[in-house]
Amino acid sequence: MKRLLVLAVALLALGLLLAGCGGSKEEKAEKVLKIGTMSPLTGPYAADGNDIRQGAEIAVEVVNEAGGIPGFSKIETVSEDTACDPKQAVAAANKLINEKVPAVVGAYCSSSTIPASETLAEENIFMLTPASTNPKVTERGLKYMFRTCGRDDHQAPAAVKFMKDVEGVKTIFIVDDKTTYSQGLAEGVAAAAEAAGIKVLEHDHVNQGDKDYSAVLTKVKAANPDLFYISLQNSATGALMVIQAKRMGINAILMGQDAVYHPKLIEIAKGDAEGMFCTFGAIDKDAPKYKEFLAKYKAKTGNEPGAYSAYAFDSATAYLMAVKDAGTTDPAKVRDALLKLDFTGASKQIKYQENGDSGSNYTVYKVQDGKFVPYWNSLTGKKY
Repeated sequence: MKRLLVLAVALLALGLLLAGCGGSKEEKAEKVLKIGTMSPLTGPYAADGNDIRQGAEIAVEVVNEAGGIPGFSKIETVSEDTACDPKQAVAAANKLINEKVPAVVGAYCSSSTIPASETLAEENIFMLTPASTNPKVTERGLKYMFRTCGRDDHQAPAAVKFMKDVEGVKTIFIVDDKTTYSQGLAEGVAAAAEAAGIKVLEHDHVNQGDKDYSAVLTKVKAANPDLFYISLQNSATGALMVIQAKRMGINAILMGQDAVYHPKLIEIAKGDAEGMFCTFGAIDKDAPKYKEFLAKYKAKTGNEPGAYSAYAFDSATAYLMAVKDAGTTDPAKVRDALLKLDFTGASKQIKYQENGDSGSNYTVYKVQDGKFVPYWNSLTGKKY
């Protein structure tokens, strides 16, 4: 009887030990905070997509190095490729849902962000976009959709104000590639130009993936506009159009938008890009926070940050700050914490509005001596 009692006690102790071990593993699993990223990692937009991924990864590294977030043993990133394709973006969103991420930094193309965000919204998962500027991104009433970059309905008027007030432009020719972002922005520029008294000679289109732009450029040359506005989805295609425009002898002022603003534009187009203008969000690259980010980015990648790297860094940082402040990943509580944030990021001062936007302040940059140089501030209306 004594032996049976001892055996029973031993078995009970073993059972409790095993249960405890099981609980420990589950507890450890719960302590890992996974942050998703979603962007084009392959294809023609991969440069911008990897900039976004790396920006978010560096934010996670910085938080981990600073001691992490109480309640979590570590923070990790899980990255998915959208290829700037709406269907693939939805598939990427579903993969991240299966990974149980509470937040996603991305995407790049507005045409990917809009459908992916609707899929994520069904599971109350945050999406913080560092790059999607189409107004519809934050106008659909999605509670957990946030935007760290600016909006096209702010970018277009800023570009047109520069055209008229600084360059004295009277006629423009506009070309886009029919994507949600590019065409939407181009239509905004056309409307703002007409309202400002600038004549739109023509608004034409090319297709994604085109490499020969001779047909549309022949029209541009014949129209002889004061300014040729290039609204394409990435810098590589923008560079190709710039090279071909120069070879065709088009002498118009060349102007692109924030998707064309990328070191790759100058790397590919070289001297043909000299004198070109691009609009992009105002980032003070002499600010201490940007310099800290720059040092981290170079140490990790060996490269200069791309156009959206700092916005991705700030997007991930903002979410992690909100989780820390809320003391939980509960979506409603984190949203409240996000809306209370007001901090100096690598890209700008981050303060989200109720609709998820964070404000816009566009700068016109000019390619001078192989570099993008700040040229005109849309807020002050003055040159730098």
